[in-house]
Amino acid sequence: MATNLFGLGVSAMATAQAGLLTAGHNIANANTPNYSRQRIEQAPNTPLFSGGGFVGQGVHLETVQRAYDALLGAEFRTAQSQASHSQAYSDQLARIDSLLSDPASGVSPAIDDFFSGVHDMASSPGDASARQNLLSSAQAMASRFNEMANQLTTLRRSTNERIAASVGEVNSIGTQLAQLNRQIDVAGRGGSQPPNDLLDKRDALALGLARQVNATIVVADSGAYDVFLGSGQALVLGDKSFTISARPDPLGPENLRVGLQTGASLVAYRSKDLAGGTLGGLLAFRDETLGGVQDSIGRVALALGAAFNAQQKLGLDRNGAPGADFFALSAPQVSSQSAATLTATIADYSALAASDYRLKFDGTGYTLTRLADGTQTSIVSFPQTVDGVTYDLNPPLPAPAANDSFLIRPVRDGAARIGVLTGDTGLLAAAAPIRTATSFANTGGARISAGSVDSAYPATPLGGALSITYSAATNVLTGFPPASPVSVTLNGASTTYAAGAPVPYASGATIAWNGIQLQVSGLPADGDAFSVVPNTNASGDNRNALALAALQTGAALGGATFQQAYGQLTSQVGNKAREMQVATGAQTGLLTQVQAARESVSGVNLDEEAADLLRYQQAYQAAGKMMGIAGTLFDTILGLGR
Repeated sequence: MATNLFGLGVSAMATAQAGLLTAGHNIANANTPNYSRQRIEQAPNTPLFSGGGFVGQGVHLETVQRAYDALLGAEFRTAQSQASHSQAYSDQLARIDSLLSDPASGVSPAIDDFFSGVHDMASSPGDASARQNLLSSAQAMASRFNEMANQLTTLRRSTNERIAASVGEVNSIGTQLAQLNRQIDVAGRGGSQPPNDLLDKRDALALGLARQVNATIVVADSGAYDVFLGSGQALVLGDKSFTISARPDPLGPENLRVGLQTGASLVAYRSKDLAGGTLGGLLAFRDETLGGVQDSIGRVALALGAAFNAQQKLGLDRNGAPGADFFALSAPQVSSQSAATLTATIADYSALAASDYRLKFDGTGYTLTRLADGTQTSIVSFPQTVDGVTYDLNPPLPAPAANDSFLIRPVRDGAARIGVLTGDTGLLAAAAPIRTATSFANTGGARISAGSVDSAYPATPLGGALSITYSAATNVLTGFPPASPVSVTLNGASTTYAAGAPVPYASGATIAWNGIQLQVSGLPADGDAFSVVPNTNASGDNRNALALAALQTGAALGGATFQQAYGQLTSQVGNKAREMQVATGAQTGLLTQVQAARESVSGVNLDEEAADLLRYQQAYQAAGKMMGIAGTLFDTILGLGR
């Protein structure tokens, strides 16, 4: 009897001690992140049959089990991945939003100041201070574009650095997960008892991986965590880990391309393949937003500079010479993975799109893809113009190979490379190249407009004075250059007359030839003459300056002015930033809810642990009392023999 009581007491004390140790372990780790509380599982020993029934043989510890819900754990990782993705994207986007909308660093105020300078010169074309003010404001605007481009380039560089750091973190976690898979397997070989603290450590690593990238975790038959990225590429298989790398993109070295390392080659991921975690958020921001913002600002800079240059070349400078390019503009960037040579030149700045392009040869033909929206254009022959850019393959051509590709960036450098080409205020072309006049000898009431020129004028400039004469008998105008056709436009209808042919007169009609446009309005008399002559008084003429000033309000980019196009970009980025803020708040709220649900299952409740300590302490004391009674009984039995 006493011996049996001793056995019962020992088993009870051992089990109570295990309960005390487990409760103490829980209390010690109450503030340990991702710790799962543990509970002892105890069961009665096999009873002993004694004729009168089965007599209990005490208790034993079956296992120490952690409180863990695998479904909640997977949901927690998913919520963490989505929250980290939104947060990384939102943080980077907020920097661009602040940059674009800041009046001190934004481009719109600089454009406004520049055109204010143009208006000042138009008001006083001969005033040297007005011209100097225009030159200074032009240099300030170009510097603002340059600084904006530099800020965005710096942001791209820092984003790439964060991508590289995230890739390193993913590889480190993958290595540790493989090691833990091995340790957990070894720890479990001696029996069926779970190594709870190692399992918690592995789950914490899996959660850390979810912060970096969207990963799929599959529990293998052995209990190991197998981890897959993207569309199924393995990062961890049992006790083996693989690595991902971040390498410069061959077609765009300013970008790091992330992919799975397989020997010497890299299987590249698209940003949507890693749509989760900080790494996915950074890739999505860089590839979906940052490039588009750089292209949009470059497009505005190029269109503004090209429009100003074109109008400048239609005027005369203060010395009476034709205007020259005022702004330096960038050319399209072309990168290739081909032996063939592709050239890209801008044919129409107003038709440019804020996008990069990829030209790919499939073995039989070329396909040009606008990367901003995926629009594709099949190119059968070269040269070919798409979205204002002319593409050509220059002879002699190496034979193209299947899957040859080119990356074309027509506008990416637009803001970074724009600059003012001159510091001489006298080279600003404020004057128009022609003058018109109504003869003092005219007896009729018709008058001629001041006249203007377009982009066709520089090819055939006015060489000398023209006298356009009205004939009442036939109601025609004569005196136009004998080798030049003349077009007449009235009420939207245009008619072209052969070179040397008389031109019917219609009051108010636009008469055009060799890039010159003018109107004669009113009722002329027979023999009335109107002169068109080269301008010899450029210093006081402001007609081309007025045309330059009108560029500010003219439709230049898809029906929008330069400032409207910039404003649209600012609005789009602001709306996207707000959208990501809302998404981040929602994802963070969801993460908090899921974490609370997980903590309700796995978290340590100190009040509950205190109650367990008291319960197991009492059990331990009771077991000790049982052993004391067993000792007394044993002494009584020994005393019977005396």
